[in-house]
Amino acid sequence: MIDKLIAACVRSPWTVGIMMLILMITGGYSLKTLPIDAVPDVTNNQVDVITNSPNLSSLEIEMFLTTPIEMVMANIPGLVETRSSSKFGSSVVKLIFTDETDIYWARQQVFERLQQVQADIPEGAGTPTLGPVSTGLGEIYQYVIRPKDLNNSKYTLTEIRTIQEWVVRKKLLGLPGVADVSGYGGYAKEYQAKLRTERMKALGVTVDEIYEALSQGNGNTGGAYIEKDNKAYTIRGIGLAKGLDDIANTVIKKNGSAPVLVKDVAEVEFGHALRFGALTMNGSGEVVGGSILMMKGANGNEVITALKARFVEIQKELPPDLVIEPFLDRSELVNSAIATVAKNLVEGALIVMIVILVFLGNWRASLLAASVIPLSMLFAFIWMKLFNVVGNVMSLGAIDFGLLVDPAIIVVESAVLFLALAMAKRKEFTGKTLNYAERQDVIINASSEVKKSVVFGGLIILIVYVPILTLQGVEGKLFSPMAKTVSFAIIGALLLAVTYVPMMSALILRPPKSLHDHGFSEKIIQFFLRGLKPVVRLGLKFKIGVIVFAILVLCAGILGFKKIGGEFMPKIQEGDMVIDMDLPIGTPLTESIRQSRIFQEGLLKTFPDEIDRAVSKLGTSEVKVDPLPLESQEIYVSFRDKKLWKKAKNQEELSILVNDYMKQFPGPIYAISQPIESRVNDMISGARTDVVVQLYGSDLDTLVSRSKQIIQLVRKIPGAVDVKGSKVFGLPQLNISYDRQRMALYGIKVQQVNRAIQMAYGGATAGVVYEKDKRFDVTLRLVGEDRANVENIENLLINDKDNNPIPLHEIADISEDIGPSEINHENLKRVVNLGFNVRERDLESVVNDVIKAVDAQISLPKGYEINYGGEFENFSRAKARLSIVVPIALIIIFGLLYLTFRNFRDSLLIYAVVPLSAVGGVFSLLLRDMNFSISAGVGFIALFGVAVLNGILLVGHFNELGKQGIEDPGERVLKGLEERLRPVIMTSFVAALGFMPMALSTSVGAEVQKPLATVVIGGLLTATILTLIVLPVLYAMFAGKKVQPEIIEETV
Repeated sequence: MIDKLIAACVRSPWTVGIMMLILMITGGYSLKTLPIDAVPDVTNNQVDVITNSPNLSSLEIEMFLTTPIEMVMANIPGLVETRSSSKFGSSVVKLIFTDETDIYWARQQVFERLQQVQADIPEGAGTPTLGPVSTGLGEIYQYVIRPKDLNNSKYTLTEIRTIQEWVVRKKLLGLPGVADVSGYGGYAKEYQAKLRTERMKALGVTVDEIYEALSQGNGNTGGAYIEKDNKAYTIRGIGLAKGLDDIANTVIKKNGSAPVLVKDVAEVEFGHALRFGALTMNGSGEVVGGSILMMKGANGNEVITALKARFVEIQKELPPDLVIEPFLDRSELVNSAIATVAKNLVEGALIVMIVILVFLGNWRASLLAASVIPLSMLFAFIWMKLFNVVGNVMSLGAIDFGLLVDPAIIVVESAVLFLALAMAKRKEFTGKTLNYAERQDVIINASSEVKKSVVFGGLIILIVYVPILTLQGVEGKLFSPMAKTVSFAIIGALLLAVTYVPMMSALILRPPKSLHDHGFSEKIIQFFLRGLKPVVRLGLKFKIGVIVFAILVLCAGILGFKKIGGEFMPKIQEGDMVIDMDLPIGTPLTESIRQSRIFQEGLLKTFPDEIDRAVSKLGTSEVKVDPLPLESQEIYVSFRDKKLWKKAKNQEELSILVNDYMKQFPGPIYAISQPIESRVNDMISGARTDVVVQLYGSDLDTLVSRSKQIIQLVRKIPGAVDVKGSKVFGLPQLNISYDRQRMALYGIKVQQVNRAIQMAYGGATAGVVYEKDKRFDVTLRLVGEDRANVENIENLLINDKDNNPIPLHEIADISEDIGPSEINHENLKRVVNLGFNVRERDLESVVNDVIKAVDAQISLPKGYEINYGGEFENFSRAKARLSIVVPIALIIIFGLLYLTFRNFRDSLLIYAVVPLSAVGGVFSLLLRDMNFSISAGVGFIALFGVAVLNGILLVGHFNELGKQGIEDPGERVLKGLEERLRPVIMTSFVAALGFMPMALSTSVGAEVQKPLATVVIGGLLTATILTLIVLPVLYAMFAGKKVQPEIIEETV
């Protein structure tokens, strides 16, 4: 079948040409429209349920909101994990589904169950809503709106916040691909009635009465229409408050004959909502900003391009003294990562072309082989588009052009050789050159001769990537796109090798003047042969010595592997830093803002050449997907051009210096990470660190005490840094305990008291004022100084059954206490997390030391358990998975080898190359001081395929020489090496050198490629040397004079 395909393509150049034109047009379009990002989105397929309840503590949030929501969601099909966080003012329940679950179906199921659970939630506790349809990598663009002069602005933070809310956000939400825009900082404008307790007491007015007056004194209505004078008049009742005066003059009740107005008991003025977050910049003060969340599945590159165009329009509409600018722009990382990939691929392609030219010595043949690279990549782009594979540093960064041109090299090298032989015979008889028809016949024969090596070699390369496709979880999302892309490209290269390459060989290749007319390339091959042949002859004399040497090399590799540390993935240097910092629990927002300015100013002064900007997000944004308490903040640090850096060479060194700088502040607990890394860790394991230790149980006191013990142990482990635990206890509380007997005497109900406290201190929204297209809440609460005075709480008036005002202290006891700040659940169980990062040691060793220390010194009560998550969990899962599927893949490869040679002897001989090739990969990791990671593991998998390919070339040709009558195995291997040295060295060199730019790159995104490239380069070096020495000796030892018959066509 393959012979017929080759012949048809060679004899139909126009047909193949049209197919190549279609390939180029379709591939070019696919490339242009291919989604581009920096890294794969490895976050979970999840739906967030967010409930805001500004007046409830974490215990009430857990009891009234979180637990009922978790319970009703527990049986949704496809739900694999539930995580929740109950904090003061908010409940966030994260429902994680299988990757196969349609996200919109899942949201529909969640929404339906929210309607059910609403009946179980107490009135006024909050209304659950669904979070935006985004992912952990959805925060693609974050910006600030600031005065040009931060220290001298004529705009208040309330005015800037209003612009953000009603101008900027409004224009951004209409863009395709934008899921939501979450505002940060400033003050949300309100029309406020600030209650004066002494006036209320003097006039006998309660909070309930004021609320009822405001809510009923503000509104429009309609009365359908009436007909008059042949016209239909619509009837409008206009009672909406238009401003402060309307609110102030609202009647509450009558005291005798005189009305009591709102302005008699309250100060009516503009104010702002109680805020739970802020935004500061460069130590100069507060600013206003926003975070743009991208829709799940949207093209990040296209969304950011549209956003930037929209921001240009928005800037024109802003007042002249205001500037809108990004402080986190994902496109910078995307562009840097893709530039790294493009640079490595271009350099790799040039290296491959030079190697082909050097070893073939024929510029036509070199260009033909190299032309397969762009064509096979275009083929890959088409299938990437069809299978929704995003172009990023993982999917595109691990492609080795050497693997793509290997099939073409084998065909072209065979074509050049056959043309030389045919020309030599022709000159011997006629002296004429070959015409086109004769060249076609020669090329068909040449291509058919090597079809087994091409097809089976390609199939083996494909099969070694099968284990990668079986990876699950985070590692699967990271490496499956790479395996798919490489597979698409290799399939394209295989198809081109048996269609396009033979056709073009007949068209453009010309017979050399003599059989050995390769010029410089022939001298290189002869140079290698002069060194190789004596070594092989010596090996043939001392066969046992060669085997012992190979075993010793293998043992050295095993010992070396045991010394290599383990980690999940090398960290990608994103080009930005984020410092997660926690002040003591209970720290008010004003103090957090003051501290953030100190940290920012210190960072900019200490690292003036390295740090360009520092922006702190404190507390919680409007879209509370990941709410933080008032004492927590994230400091986003943007860097200057690395050419200007003086104190550090790279981001890793700068992180260490920043860590040393932060040690001068003993109060805060902090962890240094990167924006995407931190977000992904949080989405996957619930903590923003590399490793998270999870303690499960029911009693918070027990969980906290054990977690503190573990924290002390972890801090003693070398390599464990940024150790921080969950903030559970420590939140100051003012408890108002009701006396039910006294309440019964007055006829006062619990709900009545609750509502009064809530409205007076938490505030209550009693209506809305419209300012054209803007709307602002009308709220009432105690005036600032009254709210801060405990005596005013005691004197808060509540009406009894006879409408007589009763002070709160008559029916309740007020005391101070310390309560929980945060209560986390995982799969409906309480959990306390403690996390840490790993530096200057490998992940696996550090976590193993932690496990040993915890097992030896920590005892858990019955019903309590401990788990180690984060990157360590991902690494362990991937390692266990690979330990199963890699042997299966190797067995399949052996099966293919057996189909190729039809005997176990030759298959086992080639198989011996696999462990020997791994030795070079191990030593290369040791030499470069790299840990074994999943990236390195993928490198070993790719290495095995190339090593086996070279074995097929040699053993296949040794057998072919046996069929030609060379019976002595020693003579056979020497002759075979002489004739097949060129393709063996070429395939190894192009594969190894094609990875060289990746191995040496220091650009953004190169970190994940380096281990893979290092393993392949080092492995191919030893694999090639041992293949050319050990394999011939083993063949000579075990090969008899009888050679197996040629395999039948149906096998291929």
